[in-house]
Amino acid sequence: MPLTGRNERGRSRYEHFHEDEQEKNMRKLTVAAFISLDGVIQAPGGPEEDTSDGFRFGGWIVPYADETTGQAIQTLFSQPFELLLGRRTYDIFAAYWPKIPASSNNRIADLFNSVPKHVVTHRSATLDWQNSHALRGDLGDAIRALKHQDGADLLTQGSGETVRQLLAADFVDEIRLMIFPIILGRGKRLFDDNAQASAFTLAHSSSTPGGVLITRYVRSGEVRTGTFEEH
Repeated sequence: MPLTGRNERGRSRYEHFHEDEQEKNMRKLTVAAFISLDGVIQAPGGPEEDTSDGFRFGGWIVPYADETTGQAIQTLFSQPFELLLGRRTYDIFAAYWPKIPASSNNRIADLFNSVPKHVVTHRSATLDWQNSHALRGDLGDAIRALKHQDGADLLTQGSGETVRQLLAADFVDEIRLMIFPIILGRGKRLFDDNAQASAFTLAHSSSTPGGVLITRYVRSGEVRTGTFEEH
């Protein structure tokens, strides 16, 4: 019997083992988002954040802000991370977070200003926010290389177009959603028809007094199907 132990696809057991070990050592990619009941993620933080396509509900999370949502956000940023951002979200962040003075003791501002920021962009303009790095060319190749590099796990914020591409390419390991009890009817959505079919396990859930669901989903494999007759 040959030592390679090749299977029906001509790949050795060692190759599969090596790939599994590489995957274990890869950086995790987490998508985090504020989302409405109908899947909208556009402009959650303020009226002028993103008014494209006539969106007029900017700031829709503000009425639900309380101690519980604040603690959930602090928990999200409690572990080391590097930001992975689309260019629009990057520009919004870069126009806001660096202007918060260091003396304000704003922990999130300190984190966002200091951590590495990987930006999906096709523009030639420079990225002036400190510790920012452009990801150009094929997104799949760039993310694959990024996940294999040493460093903290990767975390997205906003960046709807980029996140939809990540979901389509099956790069997402974890999804953290804060689901708000509103229907917006229109606006940019987190999911589209190109997302890769995949199963997730609910690892944590809680709710706020205002009805916001705080959830954490971890990738758990492929989608399973069946019939009720089997039961």
